[in-house]
Amino acid sequence: MRKMTVDKLGIDLLTHDPVVILRDVEGARYLTILIGPFEATAIALALEGASVPRPLSHDLMRSILTTLGARLEQVVIHDIRESTFFAKLVVRTNGDLQEIDARPSDGIALALRVQAPIYVSDKIVLEESVAEKTRPVDDAEMAKFKRFLEGLKPSDFNR
Repeated sequence: MRKMTVDKLGIDLLTHDPVVILRDVEGARYLTILIGPFEATAIALALEGASVPRPLSHDLMRSILTTLGARLEQVVIHDIRESTFFAKLVVRTNGDLQEIDARPSDGIALALRVQAPIYVSDKIVLEESVAEKTRPVDDAEMAKFKRFLEGLKPSDFNR
C-alpha cells in the first residue's frame, strides 16, 4: 500500500468530467480518478476548509461517525475493474475494525474532513499511476553527458 494525498482537482480533457489527482507522499507518482461533479465539489470544499450553511452528505457522514463514537482509520483504494476504482472505509468502532465498501471519491471527501490517511494498493499504483515528470535537462548538463559518451571506448564495457 502507498500513502497518497490529494494533489489537486481538475477536468479530464477528453470527457470534460472532474478528476481528483492523488500524489504519493514521496511525490513520485500521480493517480488520476474520474469523479462526479458533486463529489468534486465536496472535495474542493474540504480542501479549502470552507463551511456550508447546512451539512453536505460527507459532513453528515462525519457527524454520524462522531456521534456513534467511531473513527475513520483510513481509506483504501484497493481494486480497479473495467476502469472503475473500488475503495473501502476502514472504520474503528468499539475497538473493532469494520470495512465498508465505498466509492473512492466519497472516501476521499470523508477522509479530508476527518484527517484520515488515504492509501492505494501497490497494484493500482504500478498499473494506473504515472511518474512525476523529471526536471528538464539544462544545456550544460547535456554537453557534459555528450562529452562523457564521446570519451567512451568499447574496452570500458569489459570491466
